[in-house]
Amino acid sequence: MSTQADTRATLERLAADAPDLEVKGKKMPYLAVNGNMFAFVDADGGLCLRYAEADREKLAAGFGTGPVLQYNAVMRGYVAIPEDLLSDKDRLSALFAQCLDHARSLKPKPTKR
Repeated sequence: MSTQADTRATLERLAADAPDLEVKGKKMPYLAVNGNMFAFVDADGGLCLRYAEADREKLAAGFGTGPVLQYNAVMRGYVAIPEDLLSDKDRLSALFAQCLDHARSLKPKPTKR
């Protein structure tokens, strides 16, 4: 099983290809664009990516994963990426690019600062 540090390194590698992305968060590493979080590493070291609802349903069914839960709440739009895909760089990069495209299409959220 991947540790949170291992998965964070994977997330940092994925983010390195986009100059405007920076992994934030210490307890729960995440990526956001225009104020919208779209990728995070959960406490168990799992990678969760955000998609449009139709894509999320297809991917979740294909991966055999259920809804992503954080603090007893369902994270709408997120899919837990199976651990075996974390080592498949080509497939993971394609999934990340699809996720990033969706995140960039979302309406920007104002920051609280």
